[in-house]
Amino acid sequence: MKSHNLKLYNTLSREKEEFQAINPPFVGMYVCGPTVYGDAHLGHGRPAVTFDTVNRYLTHLGFRVRYVRNITDVGHLTGDADEGEDKIAKKAKLEQLEPMEVAQQYTDTYHRDMALLNTWKPSIEPRATGHIPEQIALVEAILNEGLAYEINGSVYFDVLKYNKKYKYGKLSGRVLEDLMSGTRDLDGQGEKRNAADFALWKKAAPEHLMKWNSPWGMGFPGWHLECTAMSSKYLGNQFDIHGGGMDLMFPHHECEIAQSNACNHQDPAKYWMHNNMITINGQKMGKSLGNFINLQELFTGQHDLLEQAYSPMTIRYFMLTAHYRSTLDFSNDALKAAQKGYKKMINGLRIARVLEYQEDQSIELDQTQIQQIESSIDHAYRAMDDDFNTAQAIGHLFNLLKKINSIFTGQLKSAALGQDVFAKLKDTYTTFVTDILGLIEEKSDVQNEMLDLMLKLYGEAKTARDYIKVDEIRARLKAMGFVVKDMKDKIDWAYEE
Repeated sequence: MKSHNLKLYNTLSREKEEFQAINPPFVGMYVCGPTVYGDAHLGHGRPAVTFDTVNRYLTHLGFRVRYVRNITDVGHLTGDADEGEDKIAKKAKLEQLEPMEVAQQYTDTYHRDMALLNTWKPSIEPRATGHIPEQIALVEAILNEGLAYEINGSVYFDVLKYNKKYKYGKLSGRVLEDLMSGTRDLDGQGEKRNAADFALWKKAAPEHLMKWNSPWGMGFPGWHLECTAMSSKYLGNQFDIHGGGMDLMFPHHECEIAQSNACNHQDPAKYWMHNNMITINGQKMGKSLGNFINLQELFTGQHDLLEQAYSPMTIRYFMLTAHYRSTLDFSNDALKAAQKGYKKMINGLRIARVLEYQEDQSIELDQTQIQQIESSIDHAYRAMDDDFNTAQAIGHLFNLLKKINSIFTGQLKSAALGQDVFAKLKDTYTTFVTDILGLIEEKSDVQNEMLDLMLKLYGEAKTARDYIKVDEIRARLKAMGFVVKDMKDKIDWAYEE
């Protein structure tokens, strides 16, 4: 494992803490995945990119990460609590499909969009419906501890009784007394002993589409139950990192902590990480506001608020330019700036990959340049070690890119750096861009062949002094997002920034 001083912000302690794996070099990380009843949107994209980057950096440091991300395909009700219809069953009724058809359809499209964002697949991707026995066993364990009660075929977690021994609200900072006084009496909650109690198992009405037999009759698991059951099955009763969006902190993650303490007598995770929210032009994203944008709409530009399409790598790059714990505001101006930044970074990647060291013993080592490069590399790692600060790391990468461009244009001789520093410059830049930040070129084999052909025709026209054809080819390539680079010894191209 590489030497590191990684610190991450633990939502539970509200402090940055030094990361110490429970069982190094192994790291267990559980991240709440999507409820699959609609196309993936920006709210799905941000945690996917955030924790993909966490996974990538931990892997880069030499940890062996078991990354578990669930698929919620039952139990998430329209009220995000214990009332309303099952979101997937509701969608199934509207589209006249089986609930599992809906779940499969949107699981597939979620996977498609995550692949476009170049996120690594999780090590394990369990589904709630595939772990009903484990969830029933968990309910029975909590009942045996005396921290749940059964009423009319439903089982509820007894928050007041739990709070006498543990602290309910320690993750989110909620005060139980305030929750009790501020909770409305909603349909389906009248049978609870206390308003703050939450469902572990819900009795299913006859018309309910998704239900299973249990010791308490036909029903379905509460939304919070699946993550406790599946995280403990695949990562143990306590693991290293639990991640998700800030909107899940309460009640979802708070309930997970309560469930885990109730039956395992310990918190499920050592560190809790939460990415912040997304806004659109300064407003919270919501369907009622007309600013709800899914990922495919971003990629195709098919939304009234979008002036153009934005590629998946532009979206990924944009998300990385802000710290994951800060609010991220999407606007056309911000996305266009990200598009330029991404292309600039990828142009640098193309150059770094082809640069070769040129030995020249007549050139003395330039200690100032060497020191600047070493400093930028050190600061890039320090940024990532400081709670995965990709925004700062990108700034230091652009400092390295200036050196790469200077070598490419001949302003800086590679021999002035020495072979070791030159190699370190290339390796660090390419490793950060591709392995840690997860950015790739968005160019197909067909485009590669087209570019080779166009540059060949450009070179022939230039040799023949057919400047009308030269200008025509240059203009056509520019329209497609490429610029021609006339070098001393060759003709090259770059992405238009």
